[in-house]
Amino acid sequence: MRELTKAEEEIMQILWEIERGVVWDIMERLPEPLPAYNTISTFVRILEQKGFVNHKVQGKAHIYFPVLGKEEYRQHQANKLINNYFDNSLAELVSFFVKDKNVSLADADEIIKLIQSSK
Repeated sequence: MRELTKAEEEIMQILWEIERGVVWDIMERLPEPLPAYNTISTFVRILEQKGFVNHKVQGKAHIYFPVLGKEEYRQHQANKLINNYFDNSLAELVSFFVKDKNVSLADADEIIKLIQSSK
């Protein structure tokens, strides 16, 4: 799976939320200052080339929609994080957050229970 830039990911987040729309629909949800219409249009076409987005022509408008689901991309990114930074070990990931005090011991215990129940 190809990687998304930060700007591409921001657009994908919007498309996952709205499910389908024209470039103006995406622009309405972007924070100020808004980029130019052509900039967003270019990003959407790049996303289409990468296989993340497709479109249907409706009159003169192109209606864009995600091809790749948010959950599928999230899983890819999580696996990449675990593989690249935690030696492919979920235990190492949880340990990192517990040591860094971002996750309480109760939360870590809950994560372990969730992992065990999914096996």
